[in-house]
Amino acid sequence: MHSFWAAALFTILVWWLSTGLIVRLADLRGMRRGHGFLAASVLLGLGLLGVVSTRDQASVAGAYGAFASTVLVWGWQELAFLLGLITGPNRKPCPPVTGWQRAWHAFTAVAHHELALVLLGLAVILPTWDAPNRVAASTWAVLWVMRLSAKLNLFLGVRNCYETFLPPSLQYLVTYFARRRFNGLFPLSFVLTLAASVLVVGEAFGASSAHERAAAGLVGSLLALALIEHILLMVPFEPDLLWRWALRDER
Repeated sequence: MHSFWAAALFTILVWWLSTGLIVRLADLRGMRRGHGFLAASVLLGLGLLGVVSTRDQASVAGAYGAFASTVLVWGWQELAFLLGLITGPNRKPCPPVTGWQRAWHAFTAVAHHELALVLLGLAVILPTWDAPNRVAASTWAVLWVMRLSAKLNLFLGVRNCYETFLPPSLQYLVTYFARRRFNGLFPLSFVLTLAASVLVVGEAFGASSAHERAAAGLVGSLLALALIEHILLMVPFEPDLLWRWALRDER
C-alpha cells in the first residue's frame, strides 16, 4: 500500500513539474532558447542511457529510474515540438476544408513530430520490451497512446483546447482544433482509459513484489493522470491554472 502511494505521488510531481518546465523552456528567447534546448538534448541522452541501464533492474529503484528516464526522453520531443523544431511540413493555418481534407492538412502540420515519436518510441521500447524491468516500455506506450487520443479529441472537438500552452509561432495549430461540448470519440477514450487505469492500479495492489508494486503504481498513476487530462478537455475549467507559474503573462 505504501509503495503504491509513493509511486502515485512521484508520478504526479514528475507530471506537474516536467510539464511546467517544458512550457517555461519553450518561452525562452535568444541564446537562452538555444541553451535550453542544448540542456534538454543532454537530458535526452541521459534518458536513453537510463532506459537501457535500468532494463535488467527488477527493483524499486529500477522502476523509478526507468520511469524518470522515459520522461526525460518524452520531454525532449515535447520541447522540440513547442520550439517549432520538429512539427511538420505544413506550417500554415487550416484552409476552409472539411472531412478527410481537413484531417490530411492536420496530419501534415505535425507529421515530423509523429515520426519523431515513432523513432524515439522504438529506441525506448525495443531494448526493454522483454527485459525484467519493462517500466520504460509501458510508460512510453501510455504517453504515446494517450497523446494520440488527446490529439484526435482536439481535432474532433473539445471544450478546452489548451491553446495558451502553444507559443506564438505555433498558434496556427489552433485552426486545426475544434471547440465543441462533445465529440463521438471522447466516451470511447474515457471508458478505455478508465478501464486500463483500474486494471493496472489493481495489479499494483495485488503485486507480489516491491518492484511489481512500484512499476504498476507508476504506470497506473500515469494512466489516471491521462484520464484526468481528458476530462479537463471537456469540463468548464481553465487548464493553465495548474501551470500558471510556467506561462508568460502576455500569453
